[in-house]
Amino acid sequence: MTLHKLKKTDEFSSVFSFKKRIYGEWLLVNIKPNLHDHHRYGLVVSKKTAKLAVKRNYMKRVLRELLRVQPPPATSGFDVVLQVRKAFHHEDFSAIQRDLSQLLARLKKIAPVAQ
Repeated sequence: MTLHKLKKTDEFSSVFSFKKRIYGEWLLVNIKPNLHDHHRYGLVVSKKTAKLAVKRNYMKRVLRELLRVQPPPATSGFDVVLQVRKAFHHEDFSAIQRDLSQLLARLKKIAPVAQ
């Protein structure tokens, strides 16, 4: 699956200002409907979560890969910003995968309401 990305600061800001959130154990998902027929993803790992850039980049790489291998969503487009709530390591991979799939399933449930 091709991963469409949010790149500009304005795109991230508009998703944060929409204030629709879904909370998971490890991740926080901010969503906003868009006019595209696909989801666009942005990833945020704060310095508060992980001080070293190496660790922040690792977490973003893991999330990007998990999003890439997920089956394509059946809903129309959303701008989705994934925020890491607490730092994770290699041994937490299955928990992150489970948390992300639960959050995306909840996104599919609310999709008709948000549009």
